[in-house]
Amino acid sequence: MDAPPTTVSALASAASFSSPYPPYPSSYSKFNSALNAGLLNPMSPPPPPLDKTRSSPTLFDMMANEQDYHPLPAAHAGPLQMHLPGRAADAPTAASAQDRQLLLQERVAEIIGSCSPGNQLNDAESGDVRLTLSSNDGLTVSLNVHRHILVAHSRFFAAKLSDRWSKQQRSLPHIVEISDCDDVEIYVETLRLMYCKDLRRRLMREDVSNVLGILKVSAAISFDAGVLSCLEYLEAAPWAEDEEEKVALLLSQLHLESSGAEEVLKRVSLEVSPSAADEVDGGNGGEEILIRLLQVVLEGKDEKARREMKGLVSKMLRENNTATQCGGLGGGAGDNGGGDLSKESLYSACAGCLFSLRHHFARAAASDLTEVAQIARQADNLHWILDILIDRQIADDFLRTWACQAELSEMHSRVPAIHRYEVSRVTARLFVGVGKGHILVSKEARSLLLRTWLEPFYEDFGWMRRACKGLDRHLIEDGLANTILTLPLATQQEILLAWFDRFLNAGDDCPNIQRGFEVWWRRAFWRRNGEADQLPPQLRITAAAACENSC
Repeated sequence: MDAPPTTVSALASAASFSSPYPPYPSSYSKFNSALNAGLLNPMSPPPPPLDKTRSSPTLFDMMANEQDYHPLPAAHAGPLQMHLPGRAADAPTAASAQDRQLLLQERVAEIIGSCSPGNQLNDAESGDVRLTLSSNDGLTVSLNVHRHILVAHSRFFAAKLSDRWSKQQRSLPHIVEISDCDDVEIYVETLRLMYCKDLRRRLMREDVSNVLGILKVSAAISFDAGVLSCLEYLEAAPWAEDEEEKVALLLSQLHLESSGAEEVLKRVSLEVSPSAADEVDGGNGGEEILIRLLQVVLEGKDEKARREMKGLVSKMLRENNTATQCGGLGGGAGDNGGGDLSKESLYSACAGCLFSLRHHFARAAASDLTEVAQIARQADNLHWILDILIDRQIADDFLRTWACQAELSEMHSRVPAIHRYEVSRVTARLFVGVGKGHILVSKEARSLLLRTWLEPFYEDFGWMRRACKGLDRHLIEDGLANTILTLPLATQQEILLAWFDRFLNAGDDCPNIQRGFEVWWRRAFWRRNGEADQLPPQLRITAAAACENSC
């Protein structure tokens, strides 16, 4: 293993490379062909020499000499089980290192083999520099290159391979070694670009990951044409989502602003140039765009498209809000973080929808049904905005405003149920929010909400249950029960006794809040010793029966 490097044939390529391993026997090419064809065990010794008129053994030859291909014990292993120098015998490790070296040489042979005819990369006759590249894990490749090409394209090589240095060398080719390469294969790809006339056309065959590697090497050796070609490729080529961060990270590390990297970064950032903020309407471009998107969704005509875009915008707002909170930007709930919707913007959109709802509700109550579909449209818009407000924990003002819509509630019974039930979905969403603790307001606001909207909600519940696809009835019932149970005990009693009578007459068209009724019952009339307190007359018989059953 201490012998000087020798030349090894890599596949069918005429290019030769330096290798730290001794030369392989003449039968190795046949053995390698059989190995690549999947006909041999990788740990088998090479077969005996066959007829030299054949370039590789036929399947018949291998079947006839099957015993020669049978794996031998480890003590008789073939040349693939070579030991690394300076270490005790470790056959698997040596074989693994050798396999990686062979794979590297094959890949380099493919790279050089794909060069255009007449390309002089690795031309042993004309090359005057023997360039050896070694990686951090010990893999090496040697190439015959040309000093004048390296010097003309790379300021790094121009400094290292100066005329003065060249005159000091006693023989040709000059020996140059570059160690600790991150990726030897990418380094060879970069050298190949120096021999190409049309760099951009060559890069079109690469993917984004490879181009990023070539860009890194080109920047390291000051290969300006390579840097510019890689940047042009990255600016024009599509990226996968997981590649965006890699591109932005590498460009920020290389500091290639003077080479045009900012043109590439404009795809993913508005902050790469001083005028970027002016390219979007207003100084706070992010919020302006979100407001515009919000209005387009609220005013959209196609219901299917509206549903899809509502989901998309909600996702964007949720991600924006999460990023703002994680970024530690601080500020209150109304702050927009510089690129998010503010509380004021959301409530402004909400006010517009509520105004339109009142207008069309009043017309429908007066038997003018020409634009009655707008009632469901604006109620749906309010429900969507309410979801956003609850997600951001700023829905308390919405609840107070909705609770004060006594005029809207009074007109409710004069509008046909088929047109009005969407309005009660807004009320149901508020019940769920209060019942889950997502909306925290005073008991006066909660009482006003129930006093204003509970009766209309009862009247529309049957329509909601039948007409709203995906309605979670149990979620709404639990929300209503929990909202009632947050009120003073006397108010709970008033509401729940009225519900008891309604449920017995309406059945499934009335929400079932029996669990809330039971909680109120235990709070109001049962002491810890299990005895009944003073009950309303109409419930004394029921209480006595319940006591007997529990005993």
